[in-house]
Amino acid sequence: MDILYEDNHILAINKACGEVVHVDQSGDESLVDKAKAYLKEKYSKPGNVFLGLPHRLDRPTSGVIILARTGKMLPRLNKLFKNKEAVKRIYWAIVDHPPVPAEGFLEHYITRSKEVNKSYAHTREVADSKYAALSYRTLAHSDRYTLLEIELHTGRHHQIRAQLFRIGCHIKGDLKYGFPRSNPDGGIHLHARQVAFIHPVKNELLSITAPPPNEPLWNTFLKIMGESA
Repeated sequence: MDILYEDNHILAINKACGEVVHVDQSGDESLVDKAKAYLKEKYSKPGNVFLGLPHRLDRPTSGVIILARTGKMLPRLNKLFKNKEAVKRIYWAIVDHPPVPAEGFLEHYITRSKEVNKSYAHTREVADSKYAALSYRTLAHSDRYTLLEIELHTGRHHQIRAQLFRIGCHIKGDLKYGFPRSNPDGGIHLHARQVAFIHPVKNELLSITAPPPNEPLWNTFLKIMGESA
């Protein structure tokens, strides 16, 4: 487990591709359960360990996930994450086609099908739709792929995946949203790169950045940009 930040109130973890955040029908061990076991052992805690989850990441997505370590912190983080202007959320996505223009602002109306667990981005408001907005910019190109940086302005189900699909950009490995082949690990090349907000207790900016998975294509783009993880 890759711990990015830890204090008495907050735990931040770099979630791996394919890791489930909460227990689901798969029965796989969840990130929350792993984190509870980590805290119980590290601090020799008797009984149950509390961890609250103010936001989520899709199972095939990697990157920053924030957990509340106390019952008092959870509602404060819940309030923060509901106020989209209070939390800056940056993602990286590797896509098959470069967007035109190379940077821009996308507005759509999202509908969700629970039957197939998929969202659809519409150019106008339709029944049961929710407004969705994001900004994107192109960071780098390889021979076959393009790396985008995305800032979310709303938080809708599969929002980035659906909005990029709508403009003809498919995230590598994302079969559900138009990419033709799956990745060997079952994940997709969508990474929650950074989360930043004012710490509710310390009242100072907390900015947490997660290195992308140690994987050939991610490493190629880091090298192109001349960055370390």
